[in-house]
Amino acid sequence: MIQASNVTLRLGKKALFEDVNIKFTEGNCYGLIGANGAGKSTFLKILSGELEPTKGDIIITPGQRLSFLKQDHFKYDEFNVLDTVIMGNQRLYDIMKQKDAIYAKEDFTEEDGILASELEGEFANLNGWEAESDAATLLNGLGIETDLHYTLMKDLNGGQKVKVLLAQALFGNPDILLLDEPTNHLDLDAIRWLEEFLINFDNTVIVVSHDRYFLNKVCTHTADIDYAKIQLYAGNYDFWYESSQLMIKQMKEANKKKEEKIKELQDFIQRFSANASKSKQATSRKRALEKIELDDIKPSSRKYPYIDFRPQREIGNEVLTVEHLSKTIDGVKVLDDVSFIVNREDKIAFVGSNTAASTTLFKILSGEMEPDEGNYKWGVTTSNSYFPKDNTKDFDCDDIIVDWLMQFSPEKDVTYVRGFLGRMLFAGEDGVKKVKVLSGGEKVRVMLSKMMIMASNVLIMDEPTNHLDMESITALNNGLIKFPGVVLFTSQDHQFIQTIANRIIEITPNGLIDKITTYDEYLDSDEMARKRQILSVQDDEDED
Repeated sequence: MIQASNVTLRLGKKALFEDVNIKFTEGNCYGLIGANGAGKSTFLKILSGELEPTKGDIIITPGQRLSFLKQDHFKYDEFNVLDTVIMGNQRLYDIMKQKDAIYAKEDFTEEDGILASELEGEFANLNGWEAESDAATLLNGLGIETDLHYTLMKDLNGGQKVKVLLAQALFGNPDILLLDEPTNHLDLDAIRWLEEFLINFDNTVIVVSHDRYFLNKVCTHTADIDYAKIQLYAGNYDFWYESSQLMIKQMKEANKKKEEKIKELQDFIQRFSANASKSKQATSRKRALEKIELDDIKPSSRKYPYIDFRPQREIGNEVLTVEHLSKTIDGVKVLDDVSFIVNREDKIAFVGSNTAASTTLFKILSGEMEPDEGNYKWGVTTSNSYFPKDNTKDFDCDDIIVDWLMQFSPEKDVTYVRGFLGRMLFAGEDGVKKVKVLSGGEKVRVMLSKMMIMASNVLIMDEPTNHLDMESITALNNGLIKFPGVVLFTSQDHQFIQTIANRIIEITPNGLIDKITTYDEYLDSDEMARKRQILSVQDDEDED
C-alpha cells in the first residue's frame, strides 16, 4: 500500500497539488490521468521519493519495495543488459557484487566467511539464484533477444534501451510499481506482453499513459487529476470518461429543470404577491424558491477541441484506384507493385512495422511525390486533404496562424477562419502567433483546423495522434468515427484504429495484406500468425 496524506506541492505561487489524500492498495492497477500540465509525472516523482512535497507525507507499508521506471537512457551505459535489469532490485545486485568481491579475495579470512554466509542467506531470501533467469525472461518477453543480454547498454539503440529499463522496473516482483508512459517506443508484441504482465501482476501498479487502449486493458481504477485534486474512480479509462460525461449531463439537466421551476415560482410571486387572496400561496412559493439550490458544476481543467469534418460534396462510387505503384528511395525499394481499390465507405488503417511504405504511399496519393512505376486515379467527385507525419515544411514561414489558415479557406473572412481556430482551442490573441513558433501539439491542431476548413470528402492522415493530449485524441477519434467520407490513415493508437477502421491494409515484404475487418480481428487472424512465423524464420536465418 502507498498513500498520499495531505500532500501539497507549490511551484512558486501556484499549487500543483493541494491537500491531496489518496490510497493505492495491493492488487489494483491505477491509471493516473489528467490534462497536459496537470502534474501526472510530477505526482509519480513525489510517490517515488524523487521529489519532496511542500507539505504532507507519502506513506508506504513498512518493508515494501517500490520500483519506478527510469527515464535516463544513459545512466547505465557502462553496464551490461542483464546487470542493468537486476539493478531493479538494488539490494540484490549489491549483495551479488559484494559476494563476488569476497570470493575473489586471495586472503579469505574467517570474518569473510561469516559475512559471505550471511549474504548467501539474504541472497536466497531475495530469490537471487533465479535472478538471471528471471531477468532473461523479462527481456525476452519484451523482445530483447538472448544474444544481447551481455551487451553493454551503450551499444543498444534507443528502443532497445527503453525495453531494458522497463524490464528493470518490472524485475524482482516489486510491491509498488510506478510506470510513466511505459508503452512509448514499444512495438505491438512488446505492448501485448506488457499488458498480460500487468493484468497478472498481484501487487500495486500506478501508470501514466496516453494510450487509452492500454489503460482500458490493464487498469482496475482511474485516478483523475483536476484542479490540484485527485479523485479516485473504480473502473478503467472508458468507464471514467463515460461516467464523468454522464454525470455532467445529468447535473446540467437537473439544473435546467430547477431553473424552469425557479422561473415558474418567480413569475407566480411577481404576479400575485400584492393580491390578498393569493398572498398565502405567494409566501408558500417564496419558501419553496429559497429551498431550491442549483448544483455547483465545476468546469474541468480539461479542454476538448470540437473536431467535426463536414465534406462540402458527397463522395461518388468511384473513389481511388491504385495500380502497380513502385518507389525506390535512397536505393531502398519502399513500395513494390502496390495495387488496391478504395470504395466510398472505406476507412482504411495502414498498419505494420513498415511505416516508410505507408508514408511514401500517402505522399504519392496527395501529389507530393511521384511514383517510379504505376499510377493512381482519383474519382471525379473526390477532394482530399493530407495530414503529413512531418509538418516541418508546412510551417516554415513567418505567417501568423490566421493568415496561414486563410489561404485554405473558401471564405476570405477573418471571423470565419477564427471560428475554426476556436474549435481547436486557439482563443483570442493566439491567432496572431507565428506558426513556426508553435509547439508540436499546437501545429497538429492547426493542421486539423486546415482539414476542417477545406471540407474534403477524403482525408489522408499519417500519424495524426502524435503530439496530441488525451482530450484531443478523444475528440479526433470521435470526429473521424462520425465523418461520412473516406479516411486513409496510420496511427500507433490501438483504440483509434479499432474504433475508426473498417478495413486494414498492411504493406509487407511479401506483398499486400488487405482485409475488410476490425483491427482486433486482424491482429488475431491467420494472416498475422503466418506473418509472425515468416519474420521469425527470417530472424533465425539472419542470425545464422
